[in-house]
Amino acid sequence: MSPDAPTAPDTPRYARFSRRLRAMFLDWALAMVLVFGALMVASNVESDVLARAMGVGVVLILLLYEPLMVWRGGSTLGHFWTNLRVVADDGGNLNLAKALGRFVLKSLLGWYSFLSMAATRRNQAIHDLLTRSTVQIRDPAKAAPSQFVTERREFDGAGGPSRLRRTVVTLAYLVACFFLYVIALDLMLRAGIMSSACFYRSMCNGGDRIVDFVATIALLLVLASVVTFGWRGRLFGARKT
Repeated sequence: MSPDAPTAPDTPRYARFSRRLRAMFLDWALAMVLVFGALMVASNVESDVLARAMGVGVVLILLLYEPLMVWRGGSTLGHFWTNLRVVADDGGNLNLAKALGRFVLKSLLGWYSFLSMAATRRNQAIHDLLTRSTVQIRDPAKAAPSQFVTERREFDGAGGPSRLRRTVVTLAYLVACFFLYVIALDLMLRAGIMSSACFYRSMCNGGDRIVDFVATIALLLVLASVVTFGWRGRLFGARKT
């Protein structure tokens, strides 16, 4: 649906990636304040026991912050400040087990989890799909149309390839992309654009880190495009008629 189209008051509004990225950045900033604050305090206390206890406490807070907040209130502080809420498929908050599982999956998959967003009806990342949840606008009255999408209907009606065919073709393209990525890395090593010490032993200089960052971002963008076009039936081999 176009962001300028009118939306019914009771229609769920699913957060765009840019909005979710802002929430994650705010939570990350809070985590950094906590970590550096704890380090400053620990470096000024004379008790090793107290310093270790503070370290354990900080780790526990970082691990339990998101699951507990999502379970009890439906959002972290970052979500709340950006007008977002994590919603279970039944319309309520996730239970504690699902909130923990969602956090673990998101931590393990990292940015790759968000590749599925543009290819799903409700803008769901992989960790949302696996825990049967969505991230929605908390208060629609405070949201601009550019901050959300409504449920997509691209495959309503005839003319679309089957779900299985789209999945198989998309996976084939993803495998091909990874092979091309490996070839590109090999060519960069041969050309001296990236050092072998960085690639094989993680001993990277500033230039290596820039090249690695650019290559990773390029790969993520390509993979996201493949997933999006594949699921919408725009890849050769599984095109929508």
